Amino acid sequence: MNWLARREHSLAELRTKLAARGYSPQEIEISLKALVAEGLVSDERFAESFVAARMRKGQGPVRIRMELQKRGVAAETIHLHVDDSALDWHTLAREVRRKKFGMAKPFEYKEKARQMRFLEYRGFTGEQISKAVDDL
Repeated sequence: MNWLARREHSLAELRTKLAARGYSPQEIEISLKALVAEGLVSDERFAESFVAARMRKGQGPVRIRMELQKRGVAAETIHLHVDDSALDWHTLAREVRRKKFGMAKPFEYKEKARQMRFLEYRGFTGEQISKAVDDL
């Protein structure tokens, strides 16, 4: 319960943490089913809060999707929350670029490549990166 009080967890994260503490697989599954039934654990809620937190940090959809997969969230849930049409990844990429590099458009190839690598590291797609760097 202490883990859940701090932040949302995916079922896979909890399963891993409990197994590391030496609980049997049967005990883990019984406990997780009880937590799900009580509404204390939800992969949907975890994915929603995870995406929102990562967007506030300026991370893009590629990186967020990869981290959710690593945390054991189902592909349908990831698709639902990362590919949500209400999320404007192009605007976020532009804002992240402006925050790091300022308003000036990069004219030198070396500077443009540096900015594009930065956005790629942050997890934005090629299309989002191009629009963020070119459309100023």
